[in-house]
Parts: sequence; structure tokens; C-alpha cells
Amino acid sequence: MPYSTSALIAALAGAATVAAHGHVTNLVINGESYSGFLPFVFPYQQNPPTVAGWTAANTDNGFVGPENFASPDIICHRSATNAKGHAVVAAGDSIFLQWDTWPESHKGPIIDYLANCGSSGCETVDKTSLEFFKIDEAGLVDGSNAPGIWASDQLIANKNSWMVRIPESIAPGFYVLRHEIIALHSGNQQNGAQNYPQCFNLQVTGSGSARPAGVKGTALYTPNDAGILFNIYRSLTSYPIPGPALVAGAAPNPQGSSAITASATAITGSAAGPIATPPATTTNAAVPTTLAASTTSAAATRPATTTTAAQTSSKAAGCAGPVIVTVTAGSPVTTKAAKPGKGRKHPRQLAMN
Repeated sequence: MPYSTSALIAALAGAATVAAHGHVTNLVINGESYSGFLPFVFPYQQNPPTVAGWTAANTDNGFVGPENFASPDIICHRSATNAKGHAVVAAGDSIFLQWDTWPESHKGPIIDYLANCGSSGCETVDKTSLEFFKIDEAGLVDGSNAPGIWASDQLIANKNSWMVRIPESIAPGFYVLRHEIIALHSGNQQNGAQNYPQCFNLQVTGSGSARPAGVKGTALYTPNDAGILFNIYRSLTSYPIPGPALVAGAAPNPQGSSAITASATAITGSAAGPIATPPATTTNAAVPTTLAASTTSAAATRPATTTTAAQTSSKAAGCAGPVIVTVTAGSPVTTKAAKPGKGRKHPRQLAMN
């Protein structure tokens, strides 16, 4: 949808006080791009659109610290409230999560969880009742030279994006996807780690039957966990990724890109598929050079955008850097109903070698 001039001005004004950490702007499933919660835009709109990303009070692009691990804020970010729509994905397919930016200094693991919302769906579920099971994790890539190469570096090299696969065995239903980066640049001191959780509502289709047991969000970590209170400024051979073990059927997903073929509107209720709108244009962007002991990405295709950069300083942990505010340009288009999520073919995803 087009954004008003007043909303854009307010968003840019707000950007002047935020830290250059980052948030997920959109997720791509089978070529269809769903908007996430945009903290620099939606809070300044009278009637923000219905999206699959949970609303949160992270207008400063900030984090949740270990001192709040027992608080509901750690579940889906600060003061998070349910997204009013959801995206559809088939079990076995992958989800491409696009961040607006991520600072190179904020090194650490990337972790993904699912939590079953029950038959009523995730639009009204009590977040404190959600029990999360881990479906993806990546941590230290190469620790021979401090502070090392981490999953966060892979995300940066992959144009600030991450690919996560929904295990094929997962039973159909409504789930919250909890996607998180844990920054460890201050993790060598008590309450120094920084957690950046993001949540999205999903409807998983398929023929799986697995319903893994999970852990409530407020019990995922403690401030003294080996992977939370952790010093990255030394030579490392391993890193204990925090949280529960991966569930059966979960496997590392090769990082790559997903071409955007349409813009999808988040849906509500139990509808089987989204309404897709072809983007105005697409552009091919080259992915950065291979990371040592890591993998490389193929080119990514994205819709045309208007981008404004503001140089800012952080109020958290002395971080500083440019903030990129991306606003999708609206244009009249003809909508068409997308095919149901179940059994859809996934677009070609270019795996990194």
C-alpha cells in the first residue's frame, strides 16, 4: 500500500534517534513477499496495514537484555502484540527473512523457533502460553581469529537476509515463527548480550504429523547460560548455542536468495492462500564475496523501493551507524488469488557453495 507523506516524514524523524541494529522488513515464501512490522512506519500511521509480523515497541531498533529473560518481552520483543494476519507455508518449504540492516560488530548466533497456536490461530493467542521448539540454529563459523566469523556475518554477506526451512514432518496448523539474532559484542559481561527476537504468524500446510514439545519463551534462556554470558574476544574452537536442542527433522538450511514474484497480503482466519500482487519492478543485486569458512549467496531479486539513509547514534551499548528506512512505493495493480499453500512448488533457491 502507498504510504502518506506525513507518515514518511514522521518515520524519518523517528529514524534520527534509533540505533543501526535492525529488524525484519519482509519474509518471502514461494516467491510471495509478506510485510513484517515496520517500526519506523506503522506506529505513525492511523490505520497501519494487516501484516504477518507482530507489532512491538522496538521503534529504536533496540534489543531485549538478559535481565529481562523472564519477562514476556523476550518472547516476541518489547511489549509485542499479536499480528492480525498470517502467511501460508508448506512444511518442507523455506522462508526467506529480509533484515533492513545489521552491524558487523554485533556478532552472534541466529536461532529460529516455532510454537503451535492451536486451532484458534495466532491472531489472538496469549503469547505467554506459547511453547517454542527450535527448528534452526547457526553460531560460530570460524573462531581462529578473534572475534571470529559468526552466523550474523553470514547474514550480512547474504544481503542482510536469512533462510529457514520448516521441517517437512511438522503437522499442519497455525504457528508463531520466532526468528532471533543474539549479539555478543558485550556478552563478556553480565547482562551484556543483546537479543533481537522477531515473531511472525504462519499457517503451515502439508501432511506431517509431528507436534514437538516446546519451551515457554520466558524459559528459553537464563542470563548465565554458557552461550549468553560469553566472551568472543579470544580464539575459539566452539560455541554453545543457547536454548533447547533442535527438534527431530530439523537440518541446517543452505543460505541463498529467493526471487520475489509477487507481493502478498497477510490473511486472517483459516483461508488456504494469500492474495498476491505482482511487484512494480524487480532488480538483480549481487551478493558479497564469500566469507572465510562460510558459504556464498546467489543474487537476490527485490521490488523497487525508495530508500532514505540517516546517520544516527545509539542509546544502547554505545552503538552507532546508518539507519536505512525502506518504504515500498505504491502503484495501482491488478490483484489475483494465489494458489493454496499446500503442495505449492517452491521457487528456485540458489544455494550458497
